[in-house]
This record gives sequence, structure tokens and C-alpha cells, in this order.
Amino acid sequence: MQNKTIDEVADILQIKFQTVYQRLSRLGIVTCPEKKKNYQNRRCDVLIPKNYSPDLAEFFGIMLGDGHISHFQTVITLGTKERSYAEYTKDLMERIFQTHAKLIVRGSGYRDVYIGSVELTNWLQKEGLVSNKVEKQVGVPEWIFCNNTYMERFLRGFFDTDGSVFKLRFGFQIAFINYSFPILESLQLMLKKLQYKPSGVISHKVYLTRKLDVQRFFSEIKPANCKHLERYEGFKCVGVGVVNRS
Repeated sequence: MQNKTIDEVADILQIKFQTVYQRLSRLGIVTCPEKKKNYQNRRCDVLIPKNYSPDLAEFFGIMLGDGHISHFQTVITLGTKERSYAEYTKDLMERIFQTHAKLIVRGSGYRDVYIGSVELTNWLQKEGLVSNKVEKQVGVPEWIFCNNTYMERFLRGFFDTDGSVFKLRFGFQIAFINYSFPILESLQLMLKKLQYKPSGVISHKVYLTRKLDVQRFFSEIKPANCKHLERYEGFKCVGVGVVNRS
């Protein structure tokens, strides 16, 4: 009993897979696709974390920024100028889940980093992630607040994907942007717990404006997305206007 797929049987017999299916149906032979190890994108090579970790906290920050889950896939979509950060995200996902993550570049230049696994998406949903965070108005999982390291790494992941850096007349400003109000409230609480002085929630944003807060954020949180680092360093060297997110 080799438990081959209809496609595999068709390939061996050199006939169309539709013909194999028709013959099986005519002979009353029941197929059992659920016994295949890759049935419905089921995989044996994805490690579902048994414990929370700083890496996982950063991944959740990224997912609540630019991530999306469907029934089959966990996807992070990044902009046209984020080539190095896409590689960084791919490495992070592979380190956490101990499997290969794919990186594709769309015709538009946007980049998708993803892992196809039903087990993974089911687990992420149990951990509080949803397919549409704005529609569901999802918040940040409680375990992120367990220690400062988790909060710092979550902030890094979220800022790298849903953050901006602005040059003001007399300094700099960091903005965290999202259309889920519970996420913004959680970001504000996190920043306060870490002894920052964030703004209130204003027009789907939370800001850090105090000079010492901005300097400390880049020094301690250490954003990994080069586009933010380059802007911040550029703002310190020359006076420029507001730079929008890409």
C-alpha cells in the first residue's frame, strides 16, 4: 500500500489525472487524501513554538504591522525599498519555525515573505492573530507584556513595518501607525511601561516626540529596517522636511 496521490498514479500510468479519478469512481474505490502528509498544506517540517521568546515577540510585532494570515499561509508584505529587511524577516521566520520561508517579488516591486502551513496559521490564530486586524480590531497578546525584552522586541517589529520617522523644526518624531485602536492602546501602554512619554492616540497614530525618547528608541530598540535608520541618520546630518512612509 503506497498511498500515492492521483497525480502520482497518473504520472506512473502516463494518463490524465482526470482519467484516474474517473476509473476510481467507476470501480467504487474510495480515496483518502487526508492520509497524505501534505494534505491541505499540512507539513511535518514546521516547528510550532512551545515557549515564547524575544524572536517570537518581534515576529508578532511584524505580523500586527504588515502581516496577514489566510487558511494556508502566513504572509508578511513589504515595500519596494525594503529588500534587506525582507531578507531579515525571512531569516527571523526560519529561525523561529525551523523551516524554509519563501520570498517573492511581485511585478509591482513589493515583497512577500511567507510560510505555507495550516498548522502554523491555526496556532497563530489561537495566539490571537486574525486575517483582518482592522475589521476585528485585534489587540496585542497579553504575553508580550510579561517582560521588557518582549515589549522591546515587539516594538522593534511593529515600528519596522508600521512606523515612520519625521523631522520636525526643532527635532525628530517617531510615529506608530495602525487602524486597530486596541493595538495603538497597547503600543502606548508598552511605551509607558518602558519609561517613554508617548502621545495619546491621534488620527490612528501614537507619537514619540521628546528628543531623549527618540534617541533612546533608536539606541535601545535598535530598529532593523534600514529605511528608518537611514532616514534618522540623514535627519541628524541635514535639515529636511517631513518624509512619508513607503
